Amino acid sequence: METLEEMQARHRKEQKDLQSRVTQKKKNASKKTRKGVNTECEELEHQLKERQAQELATLNGEPLEPPEIDEPADEEPVDGVADALAESSISTPAESENGDSEQGQGGHKKRNRAKERLARRAAETAAAVEAAKLEAQSQPDVKELERKKISEQIEANGLVERLIRPDGHCLFSAVADQLQQVGISVGEEEGEGEKYKVVRGKAAGYMQRHADDFEGFCEEPLQEHVKKIRDTAEWGGHLELLALSRVYGVEICVLQDGPMQAIEPGDENKKGEEEKEKIWLAYYRHGFGLGEHYNSLRKAP
Repeated sequence: METLEEMQARHRKEQKDLQSRVTQKKKNASKKTRKGVNTECEELEHQLKERQAQELATLNGEPLEPPEIDEPADEEPVDGVADALAESSISTPAESENGDSEQGQGGHKKRNRAKERLARRAAETAAAVEAAKLEAQSQPDVKELERKKISEQIEANGLVERLIRPDGHCLFSAVADQLQQVGISVGEEEGEGEKYKVVRGKAAGYMQRHADDFEGFCEEPLQEHVKKIRDTAEWGGHLELLALSRVYGVEICVLQDGPMQAIEPGDENKKGEEEKEKIWLAYYRHGFGLGEHYNSLRKAP
């Protein structure tokens, strides 16, 4: 049969293991799933606490509340737990309505088990939060790593970066800037400061005219997607770059955190290898607050 010391040691290990699981679950949660993950983690903690309490009660012959588990003298408590326990009033007897402490027979103070249970729960929560903070501090800065890798590629290709406003039109604004750099007009409809709108219209029109090439890759009906690209600030992606490569007959080179992506215009749009122009974009997944983003890359002076 398991002794009290063995059970206490096992309980501490189970609590540490659960804290690790909770930290990992919360770290991997997205904005959409965070609420559900938090609820799940609270339920896991509650279930472990109740099971361990029942085991202790069974071992000690107490059918209701388990006795407090004293930490061994040679082990230091998890950071934050000692403070939380010290600040809690687990050793203070419950007060009656007139402010006097409740006492049992013989003048002994009655244990407030509910308060003890709440204090333990607060301490465990504080420990889990502290563990999550420490783990977050040890994680790499993905934004900085991505920016460093892209900057190295930009320098290796003899380019300089021109920042594009992150407003949902960045892909089309960046392409318009690149077309201007290689001397290609975005279209007859272009106006001062409105070039991205013309580029949007060109991409939408090409996709609509060549629906068979694009509709199999859309997550929504192609006509709805085309309307968003033409009339709203819908973000552009690979499909729009492919359409623009064919419309303007250029190769679009995209530098990113990983191998360079080259989007060819296709044989029917090529003017000949010697005449084909290249335009350059930088693609960021993490570097900007709104999400994915494109910047224009010009030739270094």
